[in-house]
Amino acid sequence: MHEGLPRQGPGSNKCTRKAFSFLSDLPARPEILDIGCGAGMQTIEVARVCPGCRITAVDIHQPYLAQFIHEARSAGVDDRINTVQASMNDLPFPDRTFDVLWAEGSIFVIGFEEGLNSWRRLLRQGGYLCLTESVWFTENPSPEALSFWNECYPAIGPVTKNSAIAEDTGYRVVANFPLPDSAWWDGYYAHVLRRIDDLRPEVAGNPGAMAQIEFALREIAIFREHAGEYGYEFFILQKED
Repeated sequence: MHEGLPRQGPGSNKCTRKAFSFLSDLPARPEILDIGCGAGMQTIEVARVCPGCRITAVDIHQPYLAQFIHEARSAGVDDRINTVQASMNDLPFPDRTFDVLWAEGSIFVIGFEEGLNSWRRLLRQGGYLCLTESVWFTENPSPEALSFWNECYPAIGPVTKNSAIAEDTGYRVVANFPLPDSAWWDGYYAHVLRRIDDLRPEVAGNPGAMAQIEFALREIAIFREHAGEYGYEFFILQKED
């Protein structure tokens, strides 16, 4: 369903640039690791806003990396990007290798606290971890939204909870901001809906595939009705030693 899409989750180049603007005192040629890069739209944007950087982009799904390499070449930034097929649970890099870790829409795979703890070793002193995570924007979510998130990601919490976890695991919260609804609709869901229209006749009679489509449609319907209750928060964190 997600292969060939510009993004595999909500986001926008504007939000990527905004998050990067909070980083200061980077070396002239910072080493950046994008964890769970997918097709790499955000990675390419980081390469554009930081022309001196060198980026290692990791994803477990090779077709995403193949698409990413093609897009990076088209954007003229492939000479500064290296792709690695690996799991974010077992990143094959020495400690203190990177100045910046980037993880848009991927940390949920292993969980917010687990990701902060396990990835911290990869950062040099004063390095940054920039990520997006699902959060509640209300203390009283509707039963429909609560039921959906209890099913797909029960670890979702308010921004204050995630900020406290970050501080407890050795980071300073430099900044945080919510992604606008457009990052969900224009950057992600509009493409998913078009893909579903194409997939329906191809997977008719395949119960597993149809179940995936129905779940995606349910997710989109929940967001359409309850977007103000939850969303993605961009966290810009700095490692404290």
